[in-house]
Amino acid sequence: MHRSLTSPRNLSRGVTLIETSIVVAIAAVSMTTVAPSFSGFIENRRVDGVASGLQTDIQFVRQEAVLRNQALRLSFYVTSDNSCYVAHTGNHADCGCDAGGNATCAAPVQVIKTVALSAADKVSVVANVSSILFDPLHGTSTPTGTLKVTAKSGRAVHHVVNVMGRVRSCSPHTNVPAVAGYRAC
Repeated sequence: MHRSLTSPRNLSRGVTLIETSIVVAIAAVSMTTVAPSFSGFIENRRVDGVASGLQTDIQFVRQEAVLRNQALRLSFYVTSDNSCYVAHTGNHADCGCDAGGNATCAAPVQVIKTVALSAADKVSVVANVSSILFDPLHGTSTPTGTLKVTAKSGRAVHHVVNVMGRVRSCSPHTNVPAVAGYRAC
């Protein structure tokens, strides 16, 4: 008996170099189309995370002022290396942030919370006011202000704090897409 060379037992069960090359080429094309949208997704999550934290901290400072029956301040500082905000007692000029993002305050100022964002975070917080003072009697805030959480690409979330201490959030539609989940500014 003579067996045929093309019998099922003699067929190669491996993958050829051409088949492997085609799969690698398809994967490379897929990755180059997916990578930019994935980096945009990561940036959106970063901005949203910092913006959510800032909004929570604004309400926290407002509530703490009422609970402590003491005026509390949320102050904003920007340096070339980082941006930070500090919840504290006293005046805006009594506190600051060092290069490491730590609060540096003069006595007898009490620091309640500090949040620092370094250049590595790729997100910064800037405000059109140096600080907002929360009144313990009514929970109101003075002055009103707009706090901007911005990524290097320009994606941003704006928190507008009104005189009642309430926050309205939006994302501007500029040259970059708005951050998902926020209404347009």
